[in-house]
Amino acid sequence: MILSTLAIILVLGALIFFHELGHFLVARSMDIGVKAFSLGFGPKIWKRTWGQTEYRLSAFPLGGYVQLVGENKEDEVPEGFLPEQSFAHRPPWQRMLVVAAGPVFNFILAWLIYWGIFWAQGQTELLPRIGDVQPDSPAQMAGIMAGDVVTAVNDVPTTYWQDLSEAIRTNKDATLRLSILRQGEIITIRVTPHLQERTNIFGETKKVPMVGIIASGDTTTIDLSMLGAAAAGATQTWNLTKLTFQGIIKLVERVVPLDNIGGPIMIAQMVGQQAHEGMVNLLAITALISINLGLLNLLPIPVLDGGHILFCAIEWIRKRPLDEKLQNITTRMGLAFLLALMGLAIFNDLWRSFN
Repeated sequence: MILSTLAIILVLGALIFFHELGHFLVARSMDIGVKAFSLGFGPKIWKRTWGQTEYRLSAFPLGGYVQLVGENKEDEVPEGFLPEQSFAHRPPWQRMLVVAAGPVFNFILAWLIYWGIFWAQGQTELLPRIGDVQPDSPAQMAGIMAGDVVTAVNDVPTTYWQDLSEAIRTNKDATLRLSILRQGEIITIRVTPHLQERTNIFGETKKVPMVGIIASGDTTTIDLSMLGAAAAGATQTWNLTKLTFQGIIKLVERVVPLDNIGGPIMIAQMVGQQAHEGMVNLLAITALISINLGLLNLLPIPVLDGGHILFCAIEWIRKRPLDEKLQNITTRMGLAFLLALMGLAIFNDLWRSFN
């Protein structure tokens, strides 16, 4: 229990800190005044002033904020700051950069975590060794056997199982020429995949080419250099970002049921569980949550960073800001939507917990 609680505090603290650090650093790089940098909301537990900024640790840890000078045009410039340091009087492109920096830093955090994991542990890949052949499948009819190692598909080397899977998927139902290592000899076997219905991770039924083979589970670890680990970390971050975005689209399309939405309780449970599995698992779930946080904040919903970016972009194109009344209305609508979404997420969390 203590380990889980500590892990949740550290993970949430890291995610919030990095997000707000993005806003803070970009604002300061443009000489925009920062009045306060806070981890958490509500009453101050600790505070200290360095330079012109007050750094705070507040009571409620579910969030944080960077308080900029002149966030609204009618705000007075505080003592110690200059009028030109006001955020609201900066051109739209500068405000867009400051706002976007928070989500971008969440992606950077995920990349740094994956970079560190790959550099420390290398990259694990499945070997193209067949563990089982399904009965009456194209593979069995072609003479493929358990224990065979697929070394090439259509003369293209298959170093890892992923290479084999990709070759089958992209060739669809065309006949494949497999080079197979069996008992020290290379033999050639031709097999034609059959299109079969399979359910993907989003619950959709798709027709995909299958030959009826299952991986043995044998793996190899690839040691990566610092640059190689950085590239692998970037690839992992990009792939999970695409997958998360697809998940959001599937939610909107109602392909993925709304009861899959999780909130703070589910996040806490996931973090606590992974903390008991080890540091690498805890870091990996932190990176995944950071990607989700960054992507969700970029959605063009007023109140979120993406909504502020949208307002700034419209102002940049129109050469004048949107009507203030319209902004207030859409902001209230965005807030109501987020509150409803949070309520649904917490309801789902409680329902899963009690069932």
